[in-house]
Amino acid sequence: MTAPRRPLRFVVDGTPVEPTGIAPSTTLLDWLRIERRATATKEGCAEGDCGACTVVIARRTADGGVRAEPCNACIRLLPTLAGCGVLTAAGLGGAHPVQRAMVENHGSQCGFCTPGFVMAMTARLARGPVGDATQALDALAGNLCRCTGYRPIVAAMHAAGAVLHPGGAVRGAGLPGWIAALPSPERTPLSIDAGSAAWDAPHTPEDVDALLAAHPDAWLLAGGTDVGLWVTKQLREPRRWVWLGAVDALHACTADDAHHDIGAAVSLADAFAALHADHPELERYWSRFASPAIRASGTLVGNLANGSPIGDAAPVLIALGAEVVLRRAGERGPQRRSLPLADLYVDYRVQRREPGEWIERVRVPRRAPGLRLAAFKVSRRPEQDISALTLAIALRERDGALADVRIACGGMAGTVRRAPAAERALEGQRPESDAFERAGAALASDYAPLDDLRASRDYRLAAAAGLLVRAGHVLYGAGAHAATLSRLAPIEAGGAPR
Repeated sequence: MTAPRRPLRFVVDGTPVEPTGIAPSTTLLDWLRIERRATATKEGCAEGDCGACTVVIARRTADGGVRAEPCNACIRLLPTLAGCGVLTAAGLGGAHPVQRAMVENHGSQCGFCTPGFVMAMTARLARGPVGDATQALDALAGNLCRCTGYRPIVAAMHAAGAVLHPGGAVRGAGLPGWIAALPSPERTPLSIDAGSAAWDAPHTPEDVDALLAAHPDAWLLAGGTDVGLWVTKQLREPRRWVWLGAVDALHACTADDAHHDIGAAVSLADAFAALHADHPELERYWSRFASPAIRASGTLVGNLANGSPIGDAAPVLIALGAEVVLRRAGERGPQRRSLPLADLYVDYRVQRREPGEWIERVRVPRRAPGLRLAAFKVSRRPEQDISALTLAIALRERDGALADVRIACGGMAGTVRRAPAAERALEGQRPESDAFERAGAALASDYAPLDDLRASRDYRLAAAAGLLVRAGHVLYGAGAHAATLSRLAPIEAGGAPR
């Protein structure tokens, strides 16, 4: 695709800007601090883990509205902000209700993390007040404070919410007026040639096909919450970037009687919200997936396409029987083929995708009558942590026996994989504790985990076996599982409502 050049344009704290001479891999944080000397936005981890760099990003939605969400500036690449608005802590002006509440409730000591907390709170309170401490802590899960402690910060969030929402939830409260007046999207696709690297932001799936056919080694970027670390931590940069965020068609998230269809640019937050109606028991599991800022930027398809063996989404979707729709350019138009998600992964970072082929969307079956589902994540801390292992199980009953059993685990092999031996151990059995214990023992035939910094091989096998026993409890009641559950109490779980 050959696109006319146009400037990169966006708005920072109400001021329109047109950065020039930038490399496509420039992060928003580096540009703010180095080019604009806007040092109120801090750099901590440079990998989206600590929240010190949090800003609010506002963007136009397909229906013409404006959406504002928290964002980790340290891993957000600058060209992805075309047409967006960026609000920093400095842009709040110092007298914002959240800033005042932080002072009045002694929510800051050294102050390094404070701007990030303020922006995370501003983004969350724009949607309405938080109801309790759990909601407040969930909203702040991606922000780390090492000295103040979270009690006064949570108190500040409640106090600011009372000021911003005196009469109940009011959407958009606390955001400056300029956010609602963002310019209309540019008609010309953004294309940047920085000499050593090029950036293309096509507007149609057909243009994505053409770019990948011409440049099969291009980096396809959707959310960038993992690719951003390749830039900041591994100092990698491709010769060409293809950004999917400007393709409106890929933001579609639809459902019919058979499937949820989730496009390649649909955020994790929106995808989880769409799946929630069918699978409310996964709410806690999804809330442990990274942080609100990561879930707002990252995409579900991007998480699957990245193919990490410790990705939290793949085990659940494999257990549910999801499939991916692969697409590439053809002589007479786009060529598509559907592939079960479980068959996409061949080996560590190896997938069944042809050159130029990309994941256009993921299709997740609607909930079948009688389906029972549970998913578990084991990690060193409850929020914003990488899994040591994950396990998801979906099954039904037929004539009093377990049927259609699907089990998938992450962190147990070079890819997220099903557990055929454990599935066979449960299939056709009555839903009793012994069956789930036998299935747990069978996991040793399915996986040969590695020892690494997160967990040892033996721990992973023992914990996964325990999770299957816990699944039996969650899905069918405690009974003989009580002794096992007492040992597994710290593990978070989600199960089918009884």
